[in-house]
This record gives sequence, C-alpha cells and structure tokens, in this order.
Amino acid sequence: MRSTCYLIAGGLVFLAGCQTLPQTQTQPQSSSLEDTLEYSRKPTGNQSLASIQEDVVQAQDLWQKLALEMKLPIADSALVDEYRQWYIKHPKHLKTISRRAAPFLQYIIAELEKNNLPLELALLPIVESAYNPMAVSPGQAAGLWQLTLPTAGNLGIKMNWWYDGRRDVATSTAAAIKLLTYLHKKMDANWLYAIAAYNTGEGRVLSAIKQNKARGKSADFWSLALPKTTRHYVPQLLALADVIKNADKYGIKLTPINDIPRLALVNTESQMDLSLAAEMAQISIEELKAINPGFSRWATSPVGPHQLFVPIEKAKLFNQALAKVDSESRLNWVRYKIKSGDSISEIADQFETSAKLIRSSNGLGNNSIVAGRYLIIPVAAKDPDLASMSNDQVIARKPQIKTSNAKLIHKIRSGDSLWEIAKKYGVSIPQISKWNQLTMSSKLQIGRELTIWANEASTVQASRIVNYKVRSGDSLARIAARYKVTVTELVEWNSLQKNNYLQPGQILKLVIDNQATS
Repeated sequence: MRSTCYLIAGGLVFLAGCQTLPQTQTQPQSSSLEDTLEYSRKPTGNQSLASIQEDVVQAQDLWQKLALEMKLPIADSALVDEYRQWYIKHPKHLKTISRRAAPFLQYIIAELEKNNLPLELALLPIVESAYNPMAVSPGQAAGLWQLTLPTAGNLGIKMNWWYDGRRDVATSTAAAIKLLTYLHKKMDANWLYAIAAYNTGEGRVLSAIKQNKARGKSADFWSLALPKTTRHYVPQLLALADVIKNADKYGIKLTPINDIPRLALVNTESQMDLSLAAEMAQISIEELKAINPGFSRWATSPVGPHQLFVPIEKAKLFNQALAKVDSESRLNWVRYKIKSGDSISEIADQFETSAKLIRSSNGLGNNSIVAGRYLIIPVAAKDPDLASMSNDQVIARKPQIKTSNAKLIHKIRSGDSLWEIAKKYGVSIPQISKWNQLTMSSKLQIGRELTIWANEASTVQASRIVNYKVRSGDSLARIAARYKVTVTELVEWNSLQKNNYLQPGQILKLVIDNQATS
C-alpha cells in the first residue's frame, strides 16, 4: 500500500512515493532492451574454468558488484527477516527486476559512485517501483524513484504536455541523488534516518528523534515512533541488500547484468521527432521509447531537456546523423489553412500538439486567428500509434493529400535518407516504405530507384522551414516573390510590422512548400 510522504526542506515541502512488497508484485511487466548476458572465458595456466568464470562474473556482473561494495549493516530484526524470507520464497520477482533494471542499473550505480553515495541506494527503485519507470502510485508519485508532483517541482524537474521528468531515468536519478544527499546531511550522516525520511519526510523523522531523546529513550531508527509504512520501508531495503549480498547462501540465482555502459546520453540541442531519432540511431521506435520513458508524445519537449538515451553502440552513428540535420528539419511541419470556426485549442488537439507551441511557431501573441490564413504546425513524421487513434487524429498525423497517377522515380544518392526523400516529395515515410516494400531494417543502397507517387496538396501541405539571412537591398516583396509566399505570411511568421525596415544580417523564418521547390 502506498502513502503520501512529506519532506520539509528550507521551507519547501517535498513528497515521495512509497510502496510495500504486495504492490511491487502487481506492477506491469515491461520488456528489456536485450536478453540477459552469459559470460565465458578460456582458462589460463592451472586455473579452472569454473574459477575463471566466477572471477569474470565478479568483475562484470552488477549484482556481484553490489554484493561486494554494499556497506550498510544488516540489523537483526524480525521485519528484516520477514522481508528476507519473502524474497527467498519469490525468486521470480528478482528475475523480473533483473529484466527491468538491465538497461538502467549500470547508469544508476555509476551516478551513485560519482556522488559518493552507498550503492544500496540502487535498490531503492526496487522497493519504490519494482524498476518500472512507468509506475504511478495512487498518490500520483511516478517513475523509478516514485517522485510526487510537489517533490519534482521543488527539485526543478520539468513536467508538461510533452514530458514528465519523473519518468525520465537520467533526470529522476539526478533528482533522487540530490534529495538523498540533502537528507543524509540533514540527518547527521545517518543513512537509516535519511532513507526513512525519503519515505515519510524529514519532519516526521526529526520529530520522532526529538521525542525519544526528550523521554530518555534510544533514538536509533528501530526505536523511533514512525508510520507503519516507514517502519517496514527501511527493513525491506536492508533485507533486499542482504539477499543480494548473500544470494549463494540463500540459494538464489540472480540473472547477471553486465557491468558495462549500455546507454549514452546525447544532447540533441533542439526538439525532435522521436521517430526520426529512432531512424538516426537505427533502432525501433519502441526501443527508443523504452529507454526514454519521460517523453509522453511523438517528439521531445520544445522547452527541453534536449537529451536522449541511445544504445551506447549506436551513439556515434546517431551523432553523425544528427549533425547532418539542422534543428528546423528535426520535426515534420505542415501548413494548415484556417477554416471558419477554428480555434487554436481545437487545432492543437487535432494535431496532437499544444496551443502554446502553435502560437510560438507562428509568432502569435494571443489565440486570435483569421479564416483563410495559414498556420505552420509541427507533426509526427511516422505513425506508430495509428491503431489507437481516432479518425480525426489519423488525418492530422498525415498531410491531407490526394494520390494522383503521377509516378516519379527517385534514384538514391550518397547521404539520402527516407526522412529527406519524404520531405522533398511531400509524402510520408510509411508511404515510401509501402510503395517500395521497405522495412525498418532496410538499408538505402546508392543507385537504387524508389517509386514515388506524386500528390496534390490540399488544406494541409507538407512544408519545411528555411532560415533566410537578409541581404543588402532585400525587401519583403522581393523575398516573398523569390520563395513563392506572400508578404502577409512573412510578416505573420516573423512577428514583423509592414512598415519595419529589414536589416542586413537579420534572420527571417520562411515556410516553403516541398512541392514548390522540388
């Protein structure tokens, strides 16, 4: 059973989620990035194969690393023994934990080591969420570390329509480390106090200590009058640490997790479509979302954080691809003709975006729009969730186009990508894939010819953003004529006044129809 837990720090109120074992059993399972690894090594000299394999496991397995480096004393307590017996009798639970923790455990342990914190804290997400980053408590605590909304807000975690940093493993881990470090210092460097305070709040723990001292009683953790959930929370963590430390003794076989970095945190520097990111990393969108559970929509948040986890072996490839695509091309843009009766909020709902982003993308200071004019709107490039969408949402996710009989042939050149080809012809990546029997694993071979069926644009037209640097002698009319747009559109897109003079070097944003420039 989960309770709401308060932590008071410098006048601020923090809350953290908490969980007991029966609830961790019922957490939904999530797939891991890869199967668990086995280790082998050829023997040298007189050393036996079994001995060498044991040494390798000790050197490479994260559970073994934890077992060797955990320092917190295990108390002789009835509650510790009760939870110890539970883990011993439920080995499948730890097997599930291993699968869920596999992508993230090495990163979390490395962050704890970097901050000189005890490695037992890497087990807190087992107690809190069973290592499920999508876990949400009845009190709305979320993520591996089960941070509540007030706690997250006070720790500076961003939460908005696009993103929930409590579910983001890198962001939430940094926040949990910050909070635990603070609590340890506040609690006179006593880790049992600090862990209890993470669960129930520093105010309750400090009050319980004060009361015991005033009555001449022992003020150790085990003697404090704390809420039941907290009195069970610390023993559960200690029992878990003991079981992992003495797995052989208790007859438990822990699934190995290789002690090597599995994820690289990449700075994208701007908002980007997650499907494009997956394509750049040459992984599936499902895999990308699994290691970046903080993102709630089809793209990263426009206000950041601009970072993504990618499998470490794909990091170089991803960075190389990222460098070739400017920030304006990391989203798929459409040009939408405003209809009578439209509102910003309704258009935002239709296109699965936010009214704020539409306003900022179009230089609008308020929600006032005029029928007949155009809006530029970022939309998803691919449609991984079509099955769960309404018809209106499906229409919004793809440019509204009428297929014609005009067949085009595109010969693949060096540097081509499906993203760039789709942008050039004003079609979608799924359409190109369907027309040419391409799959996610298909590679574009230079010289291969792709069939493209040309389309006639209607009220929603595939577009791209161009940043134009004003030159000496330029005028709005001249620039508009050159790019086949109107002066009114240039003024709207850049929040200009028609009587304003352009300055050489000034950057203007232009929305160019792909078909008009292909």
